[in-house]
Amino acid sequence: MGQGGEPRRAQAYDGELGAAVARAQEGDEEAFAVAYRLAQPGLLGYVRGLVGEDAEDVASEAWLEIARDLGRFRGDGAGFRGWTATIARHRALDHLRRRRVRPQAATLEQDVLELPGPYSTHDQALESMTTERALDLVRRLPRDQAEAVLLRVVVGLDGPAAARVLGKRPGAVRTAAYRGLKRLARQLEEEARGGAGER
Repeated sequence: MGQGGEPRRAQAYDGELGAAVARAQEGDEEAFAVAYRLAQPGLLGYVRGLVGEDAEDVASEAWLEIARDLGRFRGDGAGFRGWTATIARHRALDHLRRRRVRPQAATLEQDVLELPGPYSTHDQALESMTTERALDLVRRLPRDQAEAVLLRVVVGLDGPAAARVLGKRPGAVRTAAYRGLKRLARQLEEEARGGAGER
């Protein structure tokens, strides 16, 4: 963790993100692409933790709203991450409500076929399994703990920013993140002991 409890990873690019957002607000499309590249990985991880396999669709909806309302945003790089997380959270909750109301359509075989990509399938599969495994563990947490962990660790927000996204007090978010991380550690220890006993 960096100063003030904020992850170092987030601090390292907040200046660049803030500058890109400011240029994008002036109409610089390349700067918007930079802001997207810097914010999207954390945002997608957060949304994936909330909605699972539909995360890319929900994140795309969020980015449409972000692009539309970019002129209204006021703040720096860290503020932009919080603002985008709030928008993504609203789109994710809307998606979850719609999913409860509407039956799921059957996936067509053609829809799941993809053209080969430029990256190693093996490496992509390992990375995907690791990420999906971690997000699966987070999804098992109580909702308040899961969201606090996702916002603090995946998106990289500090306590007050995560609290604004969730509409809670910073202390409540810090406590939920702490409890969630402790619970994740216990789950991993239990799985490690179970796996060692099977050998």
